[in-house]
Amino acid sequence: MESVVQFTGPRRVEIARQERQSLPGGHLRVRTRYSGISAGTELTAYRGTNAYLTRSWDAEARLFRDGAPGIDYPVVGWGYSEVGEVTEISPELVGTPGLPAVGDLVWGIWGHRSEGIVPAERLVGHALPAGLDALAGSFARVGAIAHNAVLAADLHLGEDVAVFGQGVIGLLTTRLAHLSGARVTAVDTLDGRLETARKHGAETTLNARAGGVAERVRETTGGLGADVAIEISGAYPALHEALRSVAAGGRVVASGFYQGDGAGLRLGDEFHHNRVQLVCSQIGGVPPQLSGRWTVERLQRTFLRLVAEGKVDVQSLVSHVVSVADAADAYVLLDERPEDALQIVLEF
Repeated sequence: MESVVQFTGPRRVEIARQERQSLPGGHLRVRTRYSGISAGTELTAYRGTNAYLTRSWDAEARLFRDGAPGIDYPVVGWGYSEVGEVTEISPELVGTPGLPAVGDLVWGIWGHRSEGIVPAERLVGHALPAGLDALAGSFARVGAIAHNAVLAADLHLGEDVAVFGQGVIGLLTTRLAHLSGARVTAVDTLDGRLETARKHGAETTLNARAGGVAERVRETTGGLGADVAIEISGAYPALHEALRSVAAGGRVVASGFYQGDGAGLRLGDEFHHNRVQLVCSQIGGVPPQLSGRWTVERLQRTFLRLVAEGKVDVQSLVSHVVSVADAADAYVLLDERPEDALQIVLEF
């Protein structure tokens, strides 16, 4: 039997037991050690706000369609930040170049379940880098999301960037923007997260609850405004303030997972009058202008290399390691008391 985390309805979490599957051809079996919880995407399914619960995605037309939902409860095995040990390889794959061997630790996506059956092509080159702690491997995907946002920002040495939202992905964005040579202003509503942002490279921190964020960003940039703002909280008022904070002709990268109608977002204000460029960053692909050289796979591997080289600290972002048996409590914590948690990792 294997264990899998499932949402049986809004704010209802269960640990289900399923029969162990036989290993099909072309696959590897991986015993999960750690699986990181996404405080953005996963909470949309946990709370019942995810668009897929009411509409379906037409991949060919690239449009959402009203009618039958794309997913329904129970939502089984969500999660995209797993680390585990290879325990079995389909016999015809043994010796395949780049494929991990039995006993190797690997990173990838197979959801919050005690055991993953993963297609071989998704684990080629996914052995954990030498010397890297297994827990750090659970940051491959969230690190790639942050890296993707920084690439979309098209930062240049010495530029000013405001990063809105200092959760885990926001803090990693702050760090990567700093490593790119930008001067970072970190914005959040929680003082604890702003303190952490300073440790990750932010030169200035602003608590949005104090108001006047755009005005204060302009004060620290000689009246110009930030060259770029990266909004990664998924809150429409934060996206609006990001649009207010950049210089005329500046760029805003919308990297949050926004839910519902855009309350608090007024596109007839600074966005219109300052001719602000608004671009989307989403982990389904890389910025189009970089697609000849960059891929999502390269984003993930590069991020883990930066961690292995000591340039990015992820260990300090883990606030809780929780037994999978207590997964329901972990979601309550993220949902109701976000100030008490950063990255929560399930242990199997």
